[in-house]
Amino acid sequence: MTPRDGDRDRASRFRPSPIALKGLALAAAVVVLDQASKWWILAVVMRPPRVIEVTPFFNLVMGWNRGVSFGLFNSDSPLNVWLLPLVVVTVTAALMMWLWRAESRWLGWGLGLVIGGAVGNLIDRLRFGAVADFLDFHAFGWHWPAFNVADSGITVGAAIILLESLFTREKKP
Repeated sequence: MTPRDGDRDRASRFRPSPIALKGLALAAAVVVLDQASKWWILAVVMRPPRVIEVTPFFNLVMGWNRGVSFGLFNSDSPLNVWLLPLVVVTVTAALMMWLWRAESRWLGWGLGLVIGGAVGNLIDRLRFGAVADFLDFHAFGWHWPAFNVADSGITVGAAIILLESLFTREKKP
């Protein structure tokens, strides 16, 4: 191997695979859809904030989540203002490294959805100090906590990653 071959090998490690590029494109799409939907809700629909019944099982509402999933740790603690964004950045960086190495299209899509959702909610935390939630589903006495497009990306992405890990078998030599 010549020194130039070594440079080529090193450079190819940093070049994203087609799977990683598609995952990143999906992440970008989630961020754009999430931020556009939040802008529409905040600037147009929820002026003034209210409950809008769309169907017997779905409302548009305005909620602010200062905590984590499903409102856990939802408080005005200064710890939430700095610690949660730091955790999100750290986890997102780890997911990006995983995406860079992903060898499955499904894994790439799942990671892209989770990354996009995390970044969408991170933007809210940095802009508003909380995440804007507005999708409110309820049926048969059950009421799901309000959520947004980013939360949907995270949930669907996590489900894809889980299913991919359960049903994809490595080929043995």
